[in-house]
Amino acid sequence: MNRWYIVGIKYDKMQEDGKEKRVTEYLLIDALSFSEAEARATEEVQPFIPGEFVVESIKKEKLSEVFLSDDGDKYYKVKINFMTLDEKSGREKKTPANMLVQAPDIDTAKTLFAERMKGTLFDYVVEGITETKIEEVYLYKEVKDGK
Repeated sequence: MNRWYIVGIKYDKMQEDGKEKRVTEYLLIDALSFSEAEARATEEVQPFIPGEFVVESIKKEKLSEVFLSDDGDKYYKVKINFMTLDEKSGREKKTPANMLVQAPDIDTAKTLFAERMKGTLFDYVVEGITETKIEEVYLYKEVKDGK
């Protein structure tokens, strides 16, 4: 099972008007621990951020699935409830889950999510879809021989 961490990186970014602005960008990192998430975030952004930056925050993010797409530059969190029948009471039971979908806009995110969920064995209800502040997703990569 994946462990996801949202890492906030703060740095001075050059704006289109030539002025520098202090910004925080958020990365979603698939890692085994907080320290690995911090190290991976640092490794991934170092080539792209000229000058200094600081890892400002790290928090765990509960995600059941992450659906990546080549044509999207935004990330949407989809909150759903899986619907199951409690055999003892005969009542319907809701089990919440969060998923992330990469898409260019919210309508495409809805469509991509529905396509990816086709064939699932459980019934589900979408409770909401919201755009996140996540800039990039980095999947887990195993470190071998200290490299």
